[in-house]
Amino acid sequence: MELQKIEKLLEKYLEGTTSLEEEKIIKNFFANDNVPSHLESYQSLFEYYKISKQEMSKEFIIPKNKNNYIKWFGVAASLVFVSIITFMYLQENTTNQENLDTFKTPEEAFVETHKALQLVANNMNSGLENVAYLEEYEKTKEIIFK
Repeated sequence: MELQKIEKLLEKYLEGTTSLEEEKIIKNFFANDNVPSHLESYQSLFEYYKISKQEMSKEFIIPKNKNNYIKWFGVAASLVFVSIITFMYLQENTTNQENLDTFKTPEEAFVETHKALQLVANNMNSGLENVAYLEEYEKTKEIIFK
């Protein structure tokens, strides 16, 4: 009776429809030395699975000390990165503050400001001339497309 049950479970196993409990039953059966001769070829298959599982579990053991070094290396790299970015930001801000006080007298500052505003006004006027051309274009377009 048990041999027929094992043969049915083996058939299900080869089809890929067994549950984990049924697979345990089959593996325990083939782990014994009392395997019938017509099923001995399957015994070597399950023995191979057992050996390869033991080898894989040994191969993937990672020592805990390496994880600590990797973790602390990541923390240190992050701190260095943040400190470099902070240093660069502070360096840029101090340079900008030094350039604010470039004139010795208010009259010099007034003259330079007047020049800058005159430049802006000239550019603004040339822009307005171009807008006049656009207005003329719009009028012509409305006459043509009416």
